[in-house]
Amino acid sequence: MTSLDEELADLVTESVNPAYALLDTMSVAELTEVMNQADATVAPAVRAALPSIAAAIEAAAERMQAGGRLVYVGAGTAGRIGVVDASECPPTFSTPPEQVFAIMAGGPNAIVNPIEGAEDDAEAGAQAVSEAAIGPLDTVVGIASSGRTPYVIGAIERARQLGALTVGLSCNTGTRLSASAERAIEIELGPEVVSGSTRLKAGTAQKMVLNMFSTIVMVRLGKTYGNLMVDLKATNHKLRERAIRMVELIAEVPREVASDALAAVDFDVKLASLMLIAATDRATAEARLQTAGGRLRTALEVS
Repeated sequence: MTSLDEELADLVTESVNPAYALLDTMSVAELTEVMNQADATVAPAVRAALPSIAAAIEAAAERMQAGGRLVYVGAGTAGRIGVVDASECPPTFSTPPEQVFAIMAGGPNAIVNPIEGAEDDAEAGAQAVSEAAIGPLDTVVGIASSGRTPYVIGAIERARQLGALTVGLSCNTGTRLSASAERAIEIELGPEVVSGSTRLKAGTAQKMVLNMFSTIVMVRLGKTYGNLMVDLKATNHKLRERAIRMVELIAEVPREVASDALAAVDFDVKLASLMLIAATDRATAEARLQTAGGRLRTALEVS
C-alpha cells in the first residue's frame, strides 16, 4: 500500500511547475500577470466539476429541507475557507448559527494561529463530528486540497458511519477523501504558482464551490425572492437601506411606505412585502408565510 508520504509527493497540488522557476526574478508587473493567468484557469476547472457539485448540493438541499444541517470540516486554509463561508450565512440568510457551521482542525484558535499537527489527527476529526451530534439529516463537507488530510478523512468516515451525507472536496483526483465520502468533488487545477501553496488556486476553487453550496441550498430553502436576499438580518444602516430598496421593488411602493412597513415588523422584508401586496395584517401575513414554508413567492400566490 502506498504510504501517506508517498501520496503527498505524487500530488499535483504539491508538484513544481517549471514555468514558474524564475518567479523570484520577475518584476511586480510580471508577477501580477502570472498570477492572474493562473487564476483564470480556476473557473473552467470548477465548471468541469459542475455535475458532481450539482448532485451533491441537490442531495444536501433535500436533507436541509427536512431540518438537517450543513457542516464544513477542514484544516489550515481549507478549514478557514469553510469558517468564512459558514459565518456569512446568518447575516445573509438569517439562519441560526447551528444550521451552517464549520469544524476546524485545532479548534477555534487555529483559525488565526496554526496548531501544529492538528491536521494529522484522524481520531480528533472523528471525535469532533461525534461531539457535533451529526445525524442522518446532516450534510458534512470535508475540504482538503490534497484529498489526504487525516483529520478531514477521519471526520468524513465518522460522519458516514452516523448516516450523514458526506461530500469530499479536493483539488486532486482519485484521493482518499473522495473514496471515503459518499459524493466526491474533485477540481483539477495543476501546480500552484508557488509550489504547494494551496491558498492560491486551490483556495479560490474551494471558495467558489462553497459559495455555490451555501447559496444554492439557501435559494432552495426559500431564502431569496428572485435574486433578492429577503431573509437578511438588517443589523446596520447599509442592510436597512438594502431592505427598504427590496420592499420598494417587490411591493412597488414609495420609499416612505416601504420604510414604515419595515419599521412595523422589525425590518422583516418578506413580512413587510406580503402585508403591502396582499393588503393584509401582520398575523395573516405570518400565517401565510408559515404555510408557504417561509417562501415569499409561494405566500404571494395563496389567495
